[in-house]
Amino acid sequence: MAEHTRSSITIEAAPAAVMGVIADFGRYPEWTGEVKEAEVLATDAAGRAEQVRLLLDAGAIKDDHTLAYRWIGDSEVQWSLVKSQMLRTLDGSYALAPLDGGRATEVTYQLTVDVKIPMLGMIKRKAEKVIIDRALAGLKKRVETAPEAGATGEGTGAGASGEPA
Repeated sequence: MAEHTRSSITIEAAPAAVMGVIADFGRYPEWTGEVKEAEVLATDAAGRAEQVRLLLDAGAIKDDHTLAYRWIGDSEVQWSLVKSQMLRTLDGSYALAPLDGGRATEVTYQLTVDVKIPMLGMIKRKAEKVIIDRALAGLKKRVETAPEAGATGEGTGAGASGEPA
């Protein structure tokens, strides 16, 4: 089994608001930094993304890849790599746990990355940690400053235009 990197953050918003931002792939370029373009290719019966093409520009790593998503209730989403130019593996998940009576959310992000070019395991783990930390910080900022994060706890929703990743 491949090694993975995991980290958590607390976001001052209801789990539904957090998942709404995670599921809104069309807006990823607005808050993720590395994702320059996101296109939902397929959705499930509930309107949630099943396959998403992401154009990534993370400095030294530029890639156009497609991810398959699996939604576990309203509290977890997992993804795995379908195709990529540079990556061999890109598996991850966001798991949400309500805190403070549902007024806050603990978000745990887990990621496993393997590139097609040779790279030391220590360097891969460092890259995973940087990706996770940036994603969690961006997600926290986006959710906590979005108007949707208010009293209703409703997110931006998923759908044909809207995931992380």
